[in-house]
Amino acid sequence: MTAIEVSLLHHVSHRERRKKLADICFVLNIEDTHVATYALKKLVARGYVKSEKTDKEVFFSATDAGHELCLKYREVRESCLISTLKESGLTNEQIGEAAQPMHNASGLYDTAARGGIFINAWRGAVPDLTS
Repeated sequence: MTAIEVSLLHHVSHRERRKKLADICFVLNIEDTHVATYALKKLVARGYVKSEKTDKEVFFSATDAGHELCLKYREVRESCLISTLKESGLTNEQIGEAAQPMHNASGLYDTAARGGIFINAWRGAVPDLTS
């Protein structure tokens, strides 16, 4: 599986709720929806994700096999991190506490970048009346 497929499966499986493509792309910061669509189709073909069409919207959710794969991935990830965690002298809770401000800062930078793109696009659409 590719890194994007792992991220998509993990996100679709998170909280066991159906998710729309637009929401998935927004949360994972995927600008090209075609990349996500292609990866999700591959996950559906493998039986890890299912898609359901409601009206004009398509919702994605993890299958039992998808949830099971996420749990196996979690076990492997945690077993690989345990020795590193012990060597660092930090507890799992301390690492979690340190990660939260970094996650928040990352979100703020993403929001600021989107705002900057909007402002630059708006400035380009408005004629310069000062000249």
